[in-house]
Amino acid sequence: MADILSPAISERICKHMNEDHADAVLLYAKVYGGAVAATAAKMVSIDPEGMTLEAEQAGTATPVRVTFDHPLQDSEDAHQTLIAMVRQARSQTPGE
Repeated sequence: MADILSPAISERICKHMNEDHADAVLLYAKVYGGAVAATAAKMVSIDPEGMTLEAEQAGTATPVRVTFDHPLQDSEDAHQTLIAMVRQARSQTPGE
């Protein structure tokens, strides 16, 4: 059974994404958050409605909010949604 998106689960997901999938987090910021000039990004939090990122643009950390296309039900829904979003972002971004 999947976990609800509690603050502890958000922290776990963010840690995993930042450590193992930094390239995907940067794509989320660029494609879905409009931070097209970002050179790096980190996931700060995730909740049922969206994710909060911090994008590095021109040497400045900028908060970026990405809203999901549906409210997430649990951690498994978050996992599947994040995978679908990165696949879609890669298909829209040449060279990814």
